[in-house]
Amino acid sequence: MTAPTAQATLGGGCFWCTEAVFQQIRGVRSVESGYAGGHVDAPTYEAVCEGGTGHAEVVRVTFDPAELSYRDVLEIFFASHDPTTRDRQGNDVGPQYRSVIFWHDEAQRATAQALIAEYDRDLTFGAPLVTELAPLTTFWPAERHHHDYFRRNPLQPYCAFVVSPKVAKIRRTFASRLAHP
Repeated sequence: MTAPTAQATLGGGCFWCTEAVFQQIRGVRSVESGYAGGHVDAPTYEAVCEGGTGHAEVVRVTFDPAELSYRDVLEIFFASHDPTTRDRQGNDVGPQYRSVIFWHDEAQRATAQALIAEYDRDLTFGAPLVTELAPLTTFWPAERHHHDYFRRNPLQPYCAFVVSPKVAKIRRTFASRLAHP
């Protein structure tokens, strides 16, 4: 009998970064890159990058809630990107790179809303968060070549200069949560 799992759908910039961050966390069973939040069926990477589909690049994180709570997932998510910049993460600019949490149920919505309020109250990130909260309607998996991208392409320039530092930061910040320290 397999342990029950839960899912979180999160957009924090380029999905290559977010996928790589969560792949190293203990309790995460799988991470899949994709698209959510748009108005076009079966979007392609090219269409999403053009900015007209309304989709965000997201990851669907499947995790074991006995090992990792939804709040834990959100804390890692917020630490892995800048939730204070609208439609931008570093040099990646456009609505597809927005900070967004697509909640799956009311409990997830309430947890996310409470954590955002806490971070805003404490000015944890030095400015108010612009992270959107929206119900998940449809998750569209990204094309196969986007899956496991960082693991397969660690020396690709974007991976070396953008993804790798994010992964290293999370390894330092959440060392006790790593699957393989």
